[in-house]
Amino acid sequence: MRTIVTLLIAAMIAPSAELPVRQVILYKHGVGHFERSGKLGPGESARLDFKASEMNDVLKSLTVQERGGGRISGLRYDSMEPLDRKLAEFPFKLGESQSLSAVLDQLKGARIEVTVGGQAVAGAIVGGRLASGDDKRPEREQLTVLVDSGELRTVDLASASSIRFSEARLQQQFRDYLAALTAARSQDKRSVYIDSTDGASREVSASYTIPAAVWKSSYRLLMDESGKPLLEGWAIVDNTTADDWVKVSLALVSGRPISFITQLYPPKYVNRPLAELPDDQAQGPVMHESAFAVGTGAVAELAAAPPPPAPMMAAKSAGRARVAMAESRDMAAASSVAPAAATREMGDLFEYRLSQPVTIRKNESAMLPFLQQKVEARKLLIYLGQQQGSPHPTNAAEITNSSGKTLDGGPVTLYDGGGYAGEALMETLKAGDKRLISYAVDLGTRITERWDSKQEVVREVRASRGVLTTKSAVEETRTYTIRNVDQKAKTLIIEHAQRPGYTLLNQKPTEKTGSAYRFEVKLAPGAEAAFPVAEERVYETSFQAINLSSDVLMVYTRNKSISEAGRKQIEQVLNGKEQLAEAEQQLNDAKNQILAAAGDEDRLRKNIESLNRVSGQQQAVQEYARKLAALETQLAGLRDRESELTRKRAAIQAEVNRMAAALAF
Repeated sequence: MRTIVTLLIAAMIAPSAELPVRQVILYKHGVGHFERSGKLGPGESARLDFKASEMNDVLKSLTVQERGGGRISGLRYDSMEPLDRKLAEFPFKLGESQSLSAVLDQLKGARIEVTVGGQAVAGAIVGGRLASGDDKRPEREQLTVLVDSGELRTVDLASASSIRFSEARLQQQFRDYLAALTAARSQDKRSVYIDSTDGASREVSASYTIPAAVWKSSYRLLMDESGKPLLEGWAIVDNTTADDWVKVSLALVSGRPISFITQLYPPKYVNRPLAELPDDQAQGPVMHESAFAVGTGAVAELAAAPPPPAPMMAAKSAGRARVAMAESRDMAAASSVAPAAATREMGDLFEYRLSQPVTIRKNESAMLPFLQQKVEARKLLIYLGQQQGSPHPTNAAEITNSSGKTLDGGPVTLYDGGGYAGEALMETLKAGDKRLISYAVDLGTRITERWDSKQEVVREVRASRGVLTTKSAVEETRTYTIRNVDQKAKTLIIEHAQRPGYTLLNQKPTEKTGSAYRFEVKLAPGAEAAFPVAEERVYETSFQAINLSSDVLMVYTRNKSISEAGRKQIEQVLNGKEQLAEAEQQLNDAKNQILAAAGDEDRLRKNIESLNRVSGQQQAVQEYARKLAALETQLAGLRDRESELTRKRAAIQAEVNRMAAALAF
């Protein structure tokens, strides 16, 4: 009996078999799930070929299963070394547009043979340079060689008919360098080999996910008067892989699971730190810190860790249930293809699995029918408001997905009355959901808009801790005037944009979207109608009551929305403000009187001073002195009154502040 080692060696030297593609599942986010399977002979390995760009996804998703009692002993694949790491191993570097002299200059000391004019110059490279030119000679590349006789010879490389390295190792390095560059540009396949320990024939299947062209949906909606139009669904599938899909089981999944690329194929290197042993030096004294507390900690015991479990290979079941479902075709304009596809929900995803095997050669595409079924739909008009940019609404269809299946999003071509009616785009539609799709402009209907706004109305006034808050409302009305020129009844959907802070007053929407109300309006033949939509915006404004003027407070006392208790409180504040205003007026009058008296007093003093310098004016001086004394007595009284009025005003101000701060209703 052969040993496991013998089997492994035999598997490595035996020819590898390719596993054909059996199943393809295409998704909407740029990947496809593929399953290959086949029968392998004794000691035979399986080979899977991929593009280099697919290897990261293969290494992330590959699962293998062997049926027949054997075990998978390992997976091998063509490795990939990063180009910059490969090239770093060579003693030279070939840069972009690098001159030959610069390349040879990197190989100082290497032996070289240069043939110039039929004469061979052999020796060691001293250096290469680019000699500058002048009016008589252009710049030129030169190589300096130390020949075996000890002379230094300079050779113009442009005159050389051949250049050859004497060392075979250096020649091979140049070949390897160029081969690495060629391999980096190559799009050759990468192979993955599946080795097994089984010496008998067995079935092997492999599943993986790689990038794939997104499948696309295309629909035809054939309208009729029954309200049950026929919906045809076609899947557009592109085989951009390197394999032919011959009689494969094909499934199409609607949905976008999360997928990403992880760099698993290129070898990964980690920069390690440089560590050196310290130089031997004389040992100095070691100063240990003294302990200041004595503890009784337990001594830790280190046990050996158990060995890791043996690696296990992921396995995946290849069996899938298939249920064929034939769709009816009732209309003469329907395609003569009767699709048969089994459908199923997969969480948030939905799968269409074609019941018949499909063949699509590489670099070919196919249109495959996956739906032909009656659905519920009705014809109507949609008007999106002034944002539409046209006074005419669009012809539309309201489709209710009564198929029981998820309808993948895609373009829809509509046929009405046996002829082409227009085109639309439809988002992915879950079973039981409905969607509006516009496909043409209705020139027989015209809509104009008019805005009206009412004066702001105070709805509520309340007070708390001296803050007066008013709740006000503004009513705005947009009137849609609709003119139906055609002599047939129509159903119009008006999309009225939702505005933050506004609520509807007079109309109830048929339905709401995330940003608009939808109103359904029935239009009589050849009629004109007005459809007003009234909205109200309610907002609050707060004021410090003490900062409001008497006129504003007077307006609030007349507001009917204020309670009787609140009105009395505001009237008290208003009366206090009026008393405060009167006290301030009296104080200002007293100050003005003081200023006038002080001015008179100043004039009298100046007059007395002038007369004292003139002889014979004693009688006039005495008269002015009597008036000055009386004026000083008057000033003293006025200043006393000013002080009294100041105290009175402060008291009234304090009382008003108290009443304003106490407002609460």
